[in-house]
Amino acid sequence: MVMMVPAEPGPVHLVRTWHRAVGGAESNVAVHLTRLGIRSSWVSAVGDDSFGLAVLDAVGGHGVDVSKVRIDPTRPTGLYVKEASPNGSPVRYYRRGSAASGMGLEMIDRLGLGEVKLVHLSGITPALSDSCLAMMRELLRRPRHGFKISFDLNWRPALWADRDPRVLRELADMADVVLAGSDEAELVWGTGDAARLRKLLPGPSALVVKQGAEGATLLESGSSHFEPALKVEVVEPVGAGDAFAAGFLAATLAGEAPSVRLRAGHLQAAAALLTAEDVGDPLPDDVTDPLLHADPQTWASARLEV
Repeated sequence: MVMMVPAEPGPVHLVRTWHRAVGGAESNVAVHLTRLGIRSSWVSAVGDDSFGLAVLDAVGGHGVDVSKVRIDPTRPTGLYVKEASPNGSPVRYYRRGSAASGMGLEMIDRLGLGEVKLVHLSGITPALSDSCLAMMRELLRRPRHGFKISFDLNWRPALWADRDPRVLRELADMADVVLAGSDEAELVWGTGDAARLRKLLPGPSALVVKQGAEGATLLESGSSHFEPALKVEVVEPVGAGDAFAAGFLAATLAGEAPSVRLRAGHLQAAAALLTAEDVGDPLPDDVTDPLLHADPQTWASARLEV
């Protein structure tokens, strides 16, 4: 979607100058993966309008393959507006009837499932329309040969105002890898506790519970691994979850150990926390490489600032 962020200080209703950017959970993950050296594609739908071109230019400009995005001739590109703040960003969505909400079963053929190692989904898509929900169900139910599906809860209550969010548990339990924030899991599934969530979601081979500034827990193969988060000078928090997902998934594809996979997620999240946009500049290798394999004391004492 196109994202509008205030370009001047003061109450939002008095702001006259806005900065136009691009955001979206799945496209954010695709951009981060590309920056991490993972070839990625973003498959979605945009309107045949200037905002749609802006989205394709922005996402494709990061090296993500956007050739499979559908250009909808009748529906507009989605839009959201947010106020940047270190304590959270109130967001207003304008995506009812958008091009993305018109996606359905036909979009699955665009994924090239015989050629990919991972398909990343989020809990945002099934909230957009009945056809989007049907698409998600069909994709998750199909046999998987040579690829896995990851699912990030990405709870957006405004999108579920007239829909039943209970379906999110069904969808998540059919995925191979599930990521969820403890706070959003508490709201959607009644608990943010990692062990209890595991009982609610026995299907995925890996479950990651993000506990904000405290850290993240990975439950996999009957074991539990916790890794504390980095200390970061937060500029704006939106987008950090998508960045974490990309870092964790990239390290998972590389076959890294649980601690490295979680740290890779924290490092990508830190890069997003240091900017007001959904996708920040990547941290330099001379920062990330030593930290990925640092001893616990060094990792715990690290602090990243603007």
